Parts: sequence; structure tokens; C-alpha cells
Amino acid sequence: MTYFTKSQLALRNGQDKDEVWIAYKGFIYDVTHSRLWRNGKHYEHWAGQDLTKELADAPHTVNVFDKFEIVGKLKD
Repeated sequence: MTYFTKSQLALRNGQDKDEVWIAYKGFIYDVTHSRLWRNGKHYEHWAGQDLTKELADAPHTVNVFDKFEIVGKLKD
């Protein structure tokens, strides 16, 4: 599996590069084609970040990520 730094993840924010990625619990998900992540924003959440702590109070379960491709792991 490919590892990415937080700096590399930050570039996949829907603004700097075409990819829209988010990290959750160490895994990086490609949410580029999700209509809910257009322009790198989903409600008050921004792509290119580790959203593990922010999603603790989300109205959905962790299974929401099942439909997205894991593109790598977040390097510590």
C-alpha cells in the first residue's frame, strides 16, 4: 500500500489538484467523483485533511466510506 504524508494529502483538496481525497482512521479515500465533495468541500468539512476527529459526531456511520476507493495510508 502507498503511504502519503499530510502535505501530499493536503494537495488533493479539489483546488490544487484534480483529486479530492480525505483521510479517516489512517486510510486515504478518493472522493473525487462524489457529488457531495464538489470543489473539495462537504458541509463544513474540507478535503485534503484527516477528518478522523471531525467525523466523530457525523450523522452517518463509518460505512459511508465503503463506496470509496482507498488510495493509500496516511504516513505518521
